Parts: sequence; C-alpha cells; structure tokens
Amino acid sequence: MSGDPEPVVDLSAAAYVYMQVADHVAWQIRAGRLQPGARLAGERDLAREYGVSIATARRAVQELRERGLVVTLPAKGTFVTESRNEPDA
Repeated sequence: MSGDPEPVVDLSAAAYVYMQVADHVAWQIRAGRLQPGARLAGERDLAREYGVSIATARRAVQELRERGLVVTLPAKGTFVTESRNEPDA
C-alpha cells in the first residue's frame, strides 16, 4: 500500500469537507498509520492540519465515532478503536 497516493482534502470538491477529513483519517487508520489505541490530534490541531474550521473538524470526529473507528473519552481525548472492518464507502 506504500505506492498508493495519499488522499487529500479538496476544499473545492462537490463533497462535504467534514466527510473528506473523516475519510482521510479513516484511510490513515486502514493504512496502519494510526494504530488501535492511538490518540488523534485535538480538534483545533486537526482544523489547523486540514485548513478547516474547528466546527468542521468536530463534525469529522463525530462522523468517525459514528463509523465506530474512534471513541472519545471526556477530558482524555479521541482514540482509535480496536480494528474493525469499515464498510467501503
């Protein structure tokens, strides 16, 4: 999988930006770049990394929770869950 180009967030694409961010993080999980138990960057850092608003980053994390890929623990952070087979979108 190392030869595959890394997906990028395209702010001009006809897709919700939060879904692009969530899809990119999900891709990182599937590619093994984010291992089970790994802590995701905070919402402010995700927003800065992807060049999006904090609200967009927050919605992306919510989407990842809904997919069962991450879990958020109050006052602790958001962590990658144990390996699950995410259905292809």
